[in-house]
Amino acid sequence: MTRTRLTILAILALSAIGIGGFFAYDQVLRGDSVAALTLPAATPDASTAASSSPSAAPGTSTDPLSAAEVAGTWNVASGSEAGYRVRERLATLSAESDAVGRTSDVTGSITVEADGDGAKATAGTLTVNTQTIASDKRMRDNRLRNEGLQTDQYPTATFKLTQSVDIPASALSGTATNVTLTGDLTLHGVTKSVQIPAQAQLAGNQIQVAGSLSFPLSDYQISAPNVGGFVLSISDQGTLEFLVAFAKG
Repeated sequence: MTRTRLTILAILALSAIGIGGFFAYDQVLRGDSVAALTLPAATPDASTAASSSPSAAPGTSTDPLSAAEVAGTWNVASGSEAGYRVRERLATLSAESDAVGRTSDVTGSITVEADGDGAKATAGTLTVNTQTIASDKRMRDNRLRNEGLQTDQYPTATFKLTQSVDIPASALSGTATNVTLTGDLTLHGVTKSVQIPAQAQLAGNQIQVAGSLSFPLSDYQISAPNVGGFVLSISDQGTLEFLVAFAKG
């Protein structure tokens, strides 16, 4: 075989590898351009806030609730979302954006007590069905069933409050207000105590809470998946994001 022919074959082989690598990157590793989950914009007018809140029930009262009226059990309402955000890399190349996966399969409740002009959440749990988390790439989602999040083995993620959360009067008046959620986060079969920075507001007849927590993936023993021989490396940092609406039960 001539040197010229060997050179041509080598070029063709390298091209095939490059095309295969790009296909793996484009179909599996390339990230999404998805905005972070945040509270819906509230307005001073309670009726507007109620109509713009996720799944506000038609015909419900649009009058602001007092601290005494807020007291009770609130259950997760439809329109809630939770999921992950991670920065992906193919070999030494940066992905174009973060990979984002979300689900609306979120359940749970909080218990609220009046506290002067404000209120406090004295108990609360959230459960996310990780098997229904979806991104814009089905191949990525399928891979996470047995690698990474390993959703087949760990079908749920949970958060349980371990300290009460003050809900200031400003939040009850419809203003997005900073709160800290302290509790136990169970992810990938590992439970750790965390403090999640979040915002809360009363919008119509719903309590809305949005927040995010960034953490080393190694804290939860999460390893990056391998896709078709092309190593997907993830900087050891992931973000949990959520926007949850609660309706009084």
